[in-house]
Amino acid sequence: MSSENTDRNLNEYVTAMVGGQLFGLPIRGVQDVFIPERLTKVPLAPPEIAGVLNLRGRIVTLIDLGFRLGLVREDNGGPVMAIGVEMHGESYGLLIDSVGEVLKLDGALLERNPINLDPRLASVSSGIFRLDGQLLMVIDVDRILDISTHAAAA
Repeated sequence: MSSENTDRNLNEYVTAMVGGQLFGLPIRGVQDVFIPERLTKVPLAPPEIAGVLNLRGRIVTLIDLGFRLGLVREDNGGPVMAIGVEMHGESYGLLIDSVGEVLKLDGALLERNPINLDPRLASVSSGIFRLDGQLLMVIDVDRILDISTHAAAA
């Protein structure tokens, strides 16, 4: 196989830790990584909505990824981080414990979700990669942002 064919199968993921679990978001859907400041709570919002903020002139809805996935976010002593994504012209920030590196992974190595994966995680995961000593769960950004369906099911 030529290196050109190998490069075509590589997908890039921004990695993040939430509740001790490693997640990957396809880089094509990531706008930026930022430290949320001046968060405003939204009355009567679903519990996974941490609030909204103004980020460079755009209103960004912050979603607590730990709460959304049923994980306890860890306090690592550093600032709270967020990964900026967009859906249907709206800006969102996914609150995470820490951001990692960008990984290039061969799409052929993406595996289906394990059958015993928690349903909350399985509903937003498009598969897993087995890395040295840990699993990288790939997040489907469209599904993670579908709060109305999640709220109705709760």
